[in-house]
Amino acid sequence: MASSGGYSINSAQDDESDETTPLLTGNGQPTGPKAAPQCCSARWNLAILMYFGLAVVYGLRVNLSVAMVAMVNKTSPQPSLNHTIGQECPAPIPSIDNSTQTPEQPDGIPRFAWDSETQGMLLGAFFFGYLFTQIPGGYLAGRFGGSLFLGGGVLVTAALTLLTPVAAEMGADWLLALRALEGFGEGVTFPAMMAMWARWAPPLERSGLIAISGAGASFGAFVAMPLTGYICHAWGWPAVFYCCGGAGCVWAVFWFALVSDDPRTHPRISECERDYITQSIGHQAGAHGWSVPLLPMLLSVPLWAIIVTQMCANWSYYTLLTSLPIYMDTVLHFDLRQNSFLSSLPYLGSWLFSVLSGVVADILIERELLSTTAVRKSFTVIGLLLPAAFLVAVGFSGCSGLLAVLFLTTSSTLGGVGAAGVFINQIDIAPRYAGMLLGITNTFATIPGFLAPIAVGYLTEDRSLLGWRNVFCVSAAVSACGALVFALFGSGKVQSWALPTKTHTEEEESPCSSDP
Repeated sequence: MASSGGYSINSAQDDESDETTPLLTGNGQPTGPKAAPQCCSARWNLAILMYFGLAVVYGLRVNLSVAMVAMVNKTSPQPSLNHTIGQECPAPIPSIDNSTQTPEQPDGIPRFAWDSETQGMLLGAFFFGYLFTQIPGGYLAGRFGGSLFLGGGVLVTAALTLLTPVAAEMGADWLLALRALEGFGEGVTFPAMMAMWARWAPPLERSGLIAISGAGASFGAFVAMPLTGYICHAWGWPAVFYCCGGAGCVWAVFWFALVSDDPRTHPRISECERDYITQSIGHQAGAHGWSVPLLPMLLSVPLWAIIVTQMCANWSYYTLLTSLPIYMDTVLHFDLRQNSFLSSLPYLGSWLFSVLSGVVADILIERELLSTTAVRKSFTVIGLLLPAAFLVAVGFSGCSGLLAVLFLTTSSTLGGVGAAGVFINQIDIAPRYAGMLLGITNTFATIPGFLAPIAVGYLTEDRSLLGWRNVFCVSAAVSACGALVFALFGSGKVQSWALPTKTHTEEEESPCSSDP
């Protein structure tokens, strides 16, 4: 947004003035280009399409978490102390005969004798593959645009998901390799999304657009978990992977048909909206070229604050995402359909609060009630500390399914506040390199994705309440550490190494001069 001094909000000003430049005049009107209407606009249509795309992404990611309950044959010998959990949390009387058996499956559906460690490895394998394409995906999306990488990542992952039943029957090693390949394909999606928003999101709408599109992840988990449970019960667990994979392929068709990398090349955008987006963003969010300031990035304290904080936040998030259905099954003894529905409830609250947090954050910044730095820090600290307290409460809820579900839902709901905090901070400190930065931060933040399920497997080897209490308390402590780090070292200011050079500006202006 252009200021009264003729700069856009992302202009190459000094670091100290970056957050104090007026975005509004005294009468509350924007000082830059006239804002284009949001309703039915190209940028909000993009947000909605991304929303459903990320819903599909998380459906592809979590389907195995619920299906695992139906896939594992619990009547086979297991190296665990089943009698311990039976004494601590007795199964309901109508379910006693079935408490140690696999949920009912249609005839002919195979089941597997996987112990808790093998299950942890299979659940974490996705994130092992997810690590390796984050940074390359972000770099290439920033150079060439994100639509191809986001759409292609979802399409590849969906196609591989269709092969899951075959891989499972071939053996755990084959399934582990397939899940790693799925993560490899999906790793480009979030960096590509951020690279696209760097070109599409006006600064005063950033929090809302990114939070709403990102809320599709929570919506996907909320829908996929109960739907997976019902599909498993009705048609057998292989149908889960056919349905999820098919949904991803259908979404990809709409994505490639309707999306453009840049508002200047969108065939259906209005001239008013195109001018508003390009003028308010300025030159800072264009393609970054082949060279990037790697050394300044590595030495950037705000970037490392994002990395550490996202790693801490994702430890508890991935613990719940991958292991909550197992907790519901082995400790609380919910049947498959109850399990899948109750496991999804935390993501309903998270979805609602993530959307609201983006809207509130934009209002706070637009009305100059708080600086960008203050907004990001406040939302991050609230979104980590309060959920941590309720995770500890889960650990001490004992055998009460009501209390456990209540505390888990409250924890994840409050965690949605963080959607307008550290999780979109990359675009604040370096809009031009937002896609690559998200690739870097998400690479580190994915490490808990494969370590947390493995840790859960070892901590809960005896399936005792104490083991699960340790799981929740460790997650809470890690989240608290992340809140402290970001409160001390986080920033919402554009970093000096991320400002466009004269060469970059000339390269961007040259091709645009011939646009109609």
